[in-house]
Amino acid sequence: MTAVNVEPGHCGENWDSCPHLTTGETFDFACAGCGDCCRKRRDLVLSGYDLYRIARRLRLSPRIVASAFCKSYVADTTCLPALRLTPDPKTGDCRFFEGSACAIHAARPLACALYPLGQSIDTVTAKMEYYVQTPLCGARAGKRTLQDYLNDAAIPDRAGIDARWAIVCTQLSQKLQAAGGQNNPHFSAAAKRTERALYYDYSLGDEFYPQFCQNIEILMPLLDRML
Repeated sequence: MTAVNVEPGHCGENWDSCPHLTTGETFDFACAGCGDCCRKRRDLVLSGYDLYRIARRLRLSPRIVASAFCKSYVADTTCLPALRLTPDPKTGDCRFFEGSACAIHAARPLACALYPLGQSIDTVTAKMEYYVQTPLCGARAGKRTLQDYLNDAAIPDRAGIDARWAIVCTQLSQKLQAAGGQNNPHFSAAAKRTERALYYDYSLGDEFYPQFCQNIEILMPLLDRML
């Protein structure tokens, strides 16, 4: 099974070894609003949809948000351009952590909405699985299931977009690697064009998903010519 993973905010590097939960199983964690998951955090990988939602919330273009709050890089394992939301260099806290609260809570990234869960997406079947590492924070919420928790965090509302993102990124990664990856003389130009399609070429006045599909429809044959 080929899967793309989304890691919880403060889980360890081996979070995928944590217990697997089905949607009907009991999961009684409830956020207590302590803000610990926002403090002293490491870089957080964003999807294009994460960036778009933050940009829409801030009423700034995706490129401006990325320039101000993120680090752009090419991932060694996938050869894909990627973005990390970096912590505040002075405090080490999330840059959107203000007054003990998230300033962009309604548009928070998927990993933040999932916390303390990890998510894997099968890029063949689009099946999603969830893993948990219970943090020291939080409260118990009685007889609730994992599905209840996901519904409260609006995860099902974006599941189709997240699955499509994972599938497309896998296809793009395979295409770039098959062409020789970073050893290809045209890789740099191809990576920059891919980064535009994945993250930046979006109008905030229009919905993300149709634009994403159009961007990829244009990108795929263009990469064939570039590489």
